[in-house]
Amino acid sequence: MVRFVIWLPVVFLLIRSLAGRWLWPDVWPTEWSGRAWGAVRVEPVVNSLGLAVVAMVGAVLLGLALAGPFRRSAWVRWGVLTVALLPPLAMGVGLHGLFLRLGLTDSWWGVALVHLLPATPYAVMAVAASLSRFDEDLAAQARTLGASGWQVWRYVKGPALLPGMATGAAFAFVISWSQYVLTAVIGGGRVLTLPMALVGYQKSGDEAVAAAVGLVFLGAPVMLSLWVERGWE
Repeated sequence: MVRFVIWLPVVFLLIRSLAGRWLWPDVWPTEWSGRAWGAVRVEPVVNSLGLAVVAMVGAVLLGLALAGPFRRSAWVRWGVLTVALLPPLAMGVGLHGLFLRLGLTDSWWGVALVHLLPATPYAVMAVAASLSRFDEDLAAQARTLGASGWQVWRYVKGPALLPGMATGAAFAFVISWSQYVLTAVIGGGRVLTLPMALVGYQKSGDEAVAAAVGLVFLGAPVMLSLWVERGWE
């Protein structure tokens, strides 16, 4: 029953995207068409995917660098958590002037950098949680037995932190993938992502295309969640 309720909106979006004519009070489309799927553009998908991958990799690397200080320093914890709690609109407006001076507004890389801000705190906290359960004596024993720093990371510490890295990566990907406000403020409408396209089609009143874009928008997070769920089994 729960799964039915969860998937019901997805089924509705699929029907709506294939409906050529569906007027109130009809409970079922009277005509079918694939026009909406033909109108889905590749550019927003590619931009969203690229931005999400950059945010995911960058957030995990920053998570690895800041996880130790995050656990040891109250100031680092305060800084990381503050970024996570800031409203995206306030963050975007505050950074717009700085990015304008750096020549990063209305650019793909400017949007990629600003996507890192809300994504990084979750990666830091996820990696820090795994690090808190890691026994540093294991790394010391490996070094005593002659393991190099890379071998200690490759065979001892890395596998122990992998669950936190995977969780942080998943959060970072979804946060970037679904980001609208920061993309609009820093990208200035020139960096077209799936959320930007979805809002545009919704405002235009073309519900069929909006439904098709919405299904594409849902696709990546759903596949990612299934991958994460299988990884924890």
